[in-house]
Amino acid sequence: MADDYLGRKMEEYRARAAAPAVQKTLASLNRLLLKNRSHRGYDSRFTVRADQLRSMIEVNTRIPSARNQQVLRFRPVLADEAPLVLPHIRLGGALPELHLPLPGSEPRAFILICSTVPEDRYVDIDLGISVQSMLLRGVEMGLNGICIGAFDRARIREAFDLPWEPLLILGVGKGAEQIELVEIGAEENRAYYRRNGVHYVPKIRVEELLIGK
Repeated sequence: MADDYLGRKMEEYRARAAAPAVQKTLASLNRLLLKNRSHRGYDSRFTVRADQLRSMIEVNTRIPSARNQQVLRFRPVLADEAPLVLPHIRLGGALPELHLPLPGSEPRAFILICSTVPEDRYVDIDLGISVQSMLLRGVEMGLNGICIGAFDRARIREAFDLPWEPLLILGVGKGAEQIELVEIGAEENRAYYRRNGVHYVPKIRVEELLIGK
C-alpha cells in the first residue's frame, strides 16, 4: 500500500511540474510570433554582431528540409559591407510614396540566401521554413528583420562574388517602428498601411481561415 501511495504521489508531482513548462513554451512561441514583424526602419545606433548572424544561420542545422536536400547556403553581411547591398534593394512596395527605408534608417546587416540547385517548389519550401526560423531566432535575441525579395540579383551576386544566384535577402537590425496587427475578413484589403506613425498589418481572422467549420 505504501509503495502504491508513494508511486501515485510521485506521478502527480511530475504531472504538476510538467504543466507550467508546457504553458510557458506556448506563451513564448506566441510572443515571438507577435514580435516577428517586418521592419522597414532600424535604429542606426545599433550594430549587429557577427555571432548574432551566425546564431540565426545556425538554426538551419536543426530545421526540416524538403527531401532533406539542405541546399540553402548563407552569406552574412555586417555593417562594413552593407553599402554593397543597400543600393540594390527596395522596401515598402505597397507604400511607394514614402520611399522606404528613410535615409538613416536602413538595415545595416543582412543574410544573403542562395541555393546550390535551381529554384523549384522544394527549394521554396525550404526557403520559407528557413527564413521564418531565422527571423524567430533573431527576435529571441532582441533583433528584428525583414524578408527582401525586391533586389537586383545579378548585382548582389557580383558584389559578393557568390557561387550561386541569391534567392532572398534578410535585413537584420534593431527595429525602430511601431507595428500593429489588424484583424480583417478574408475579402477585405490586405495591403499594409501607415497612419500617425504606426505601421498597420491586416491579418485574416482565424474563423475565415478554417475550411468546413
